[in-house]
Parts: sequence; C-alpha cells; structure tokens
Amino acid sequence: MKHEMFQAPYPPYDPTDTSGFSYDTVVKRWPIILTNIIDHVHRLLHDMTIEAQQVRDLDVSKAEELSKKTTEGQEIISEISRLKYRMARDHELENILQDGDILVAEYNAELESLKQTSRNTWFKAPWLYAECYLYRLIRTYFNQRTYWRGFDPFSTQKEEMFKNSGAAIYQIATTMHELESEKVKLQGDPDKLEVLFKEMIQMCLWGNATDLSLLTHLSPSDIEHLQTVGKEAQEARSEFILKDDQGDVWSYVKTLANQGKRLDFVLDNAGFELFTDFVFADFLVTYTPYFSQVVFHPKLFPWFVSDVTPTDFTNTISSLLSATFFPPNSTTSPDSAAHLQQMVTRWKSYIDKGIFTLATDITNGQKMSEFWNGPWPYWNMNELAPELGQWLSGSGLVIFKGDLNYRKLAGDVKWPVSTPFPTAIGPLAGSFPLLSLRTNKADVAVGIDEKVAENLDNKGEKWRVSGR
Repeated sequence: MKHEMFQAPYPPYDPTDTSGFSYDTVVKRWPIILTNIIDHVHRLLHDMTIEAQQVRDLDVSKAEELSKKTTEGQEIISEISRLKYRMARDHELENILQDGDILVAEYNAELESLKQTSRNTWFKAPWLYAECYLYRLIRTYFNQRTYWRGFDPFSTQKEEMFKNSGAAIYQIATTMHELESEKVKLQGDPDKLEVLFKEMIQMCLWGNATDLSLLTHLSPSDIEHLQTVGKEAQEARSEFILKDDQGDVWSYVKTLANQGKRLDFVLDNAGFELFTDFVFADFLVTYTPYFSQVVFHPKLFPWFVSDVTPTDFTNTISSLLSATFFPPNSTTSPDSAAHLQQMVTRWKSYIDKGIFTLATDITNGQKMSEFWNGPWPYWNMNELAPELGQWLSGSGLVIFKGDLNYRKLAGDVKWPVSTPFPTAIGPLAGSFPLLSLRTNKADVAVGIDEKVAENLDNKGEKWRVSGR
C-alpha cells in the first residue's frame, strides 16, 4: 500500500530551521502547555488532599480513593516533568505505550520510520508528526492510571475561555433573532442570503481567533476584542484576507437548492468558535434552501489544547442553556438572554431529530473519526481511512475549520507560497467539495500572490503565524 501514498515534492517544516515557527513551538510553546498541565493537576491534588482530610472519619473508602488518585496524579506530574526535560535536550521520542486507546500502533510505526532516517528527536522530527504525537503521549499518561483514565487536562481552560465570550454570544443570538422575522423574505432572496452567508463565513473564520493553544498570554478583555463580530470589523478586515474564495463558494452553494444536501464541519476549537459553527450551521439549515442536515466531526481525545471533543460538544449545548454559565454582564439585556435560549433550544431539537449530528453517533462514526487524531496529512485519507473518504464524498460541502486542519490539508510542507491550493491538497482535490477557513498560525501558506507575500515580508510582518 505504501507505494500509492502521495508524497509532496517539498520537505516538511521541522524545528531545524531556527527562524521558523516550529522551532519557537518546541522551545517556547510546548513547554508552556506542559507546565500548564502540571500546574492544573497540582491544584487538583491540593484540593483532593484537603477533601481527603475532611472525609477521613466520615467515609473511609472515599478518603482511600482520593489518596490513591493523589498518588497517581503525582506520578503523572513527574512523567510530564521528565518529558519537558527530554524535549528541551532534543532527546528521542519514545514509543507510545499500549493504553487500550486508539492509534498506538500507527504512531509507533510512523516513529519507527523516522528513526530509520534519524529524525526521531524533538528538534529533528517533522513538526506536524511531533505535535500530534505530543498530544497522543499526554493521553497515555492519564490513560495508564485507574483514576485518571480519559481525563481532559484542558477542559477547565476551555470552559474558562468560553465563559469570557458571553458578550459576543448574546450579541450574535440577538442578530439571529432579528433574522427570524425576515425568514420568509430571506428564503426567496439569494442576494440577501449572499450578504448573510459571507457574514457567517467571516464570523466562523475570525471566531477561531480564540484559538487557545496560541493565546496562552491574553487577558479576557483582549479576547472580547478579538470577537468583535460586528460588520465594521469585518469590512476593516478585508485587507487581512490573503486568499478569498467566498464568491466561488457562494456560486457553488446556490446550485444545491432543495436537494436535501448534507454539510460536514471538521471542527477546530471548542467554546466560542464551536458556538459560531453552530450559528453558521443553523443559518444554513433554518434560513436557506441549500442544506437539510449537518454532521460535526470532533476529535476523539483532547487535542491541541482547545479542540472539540464529543464531551465538549455536548457540554456546549448545556452551558448555553444554563442561566448561570456566563458571568453577569451589565450590558446584556434580558431580551438577548431570551434570544439565546430560543436559538439553542432549536439546536437541541435539531440534535434530537438528527438534523445536527455528531460524527461519532453515526454508523461507523467512531472508527471514521479516528483519522482526525492521527499524525498524517489528509492527502492519503482514501488509503488510510477509506470509510471517512467515502462518507465525505457524499457531502454537499465539507468545511475544514482552523489552522491545524489547513496544515494537514497542505501536508505542512514547504510549498512555494504561490502553489495553487488544489495542488497542495494532492489527491483530495476533486474528492469532495471542500472549504478551508483558516487564520494563519503556522508557516505553511499556499494560493497567495507572490507580490502580496513579498510586500508583507518586506514590512517585517509575521503574517504566516500571527493569526491576523
């Protein structure tokens, strides 16, 4: 099978280029992420110790369980500390131990082939492989422990970020409510729908400016600022859009009217970004004749800090329906709160009716979803995950959200910037209708006019990685 695999004519990004973002990632970003996990587990252990003392005389078995869980937590902390030490010193990546979870053999086979060419250390491995491997390895540390199996070390962080986006969420809910009264007019007016469609795409695009793993140093007020999803901001942002196929997407989508088509969303971040994905999906199903079903594709385990897991997906709906989830905000009107309730209640009914579906809930969906947590570019989806390729080929449109999906679509290799996007995605081009929404947070970038790229370089803009 190996010989059929697509190989790009350019090398992958790796940290050996000390001016690149991948070097910065290994030196700075990953150690911060690992330190945050250590701190988080540490705080949990502190709370458990106090709780164990409180219940010691009342509930002996509960106290014993807390004590065992604490011991295991300390083991996890020392494993992650050891990992940080090895990473900083460019040690070899170690085989992932069998923890009864997915993709162990696949990661280790890939690692074995990197070993053959001495590219199996933290600074020499291809960045895409090493970063995916890191999250699979972290998963193992928790899975090997009785009391921590399946634990998501990022869930608290995801939830905190989500809580800080209340203002923007209420604002969007009211906008959607205003559309409700125009519904009949809208459905028969493609020009009005086009304006809204582009607004929705922009909201979905910039919504992922809340990408957590890169925003490890922002205050909540900065986050509020990133989420100004108002029109003025979008007009002002047009100069920041380096590759814009909105017109083409719209021309294509208009051909899908009244055919009961399905939309597939390959998700990126939980929280506010997932909220914007729901809003876009709702708009397409409720207000347009182009789609009648939406399938959302999550990651099966915690991934790149902020990616959506099945648990995040479910929790998003219950958090949005809870009257106490967002901290009280003086600018939120009771009307907006009611608008949010109405909108999310509709989403819940769509989920109940199967109009909105999580990919893991469809036949073969669990198996199909494994591919997204793999270390591979998406080029070879049809060889490595034929059921998934088959499923997506039946879609009216597949939207890939965020930077990592883009990196995987283009294989995270050093394509010249003017390479056409269809060339960069290799065999996937033509497999299914595909839209990638991405703010630049990694070196790989294609389909951009060389002059434009040159001007940005000359200005000293870190345009490939700034997320702007």
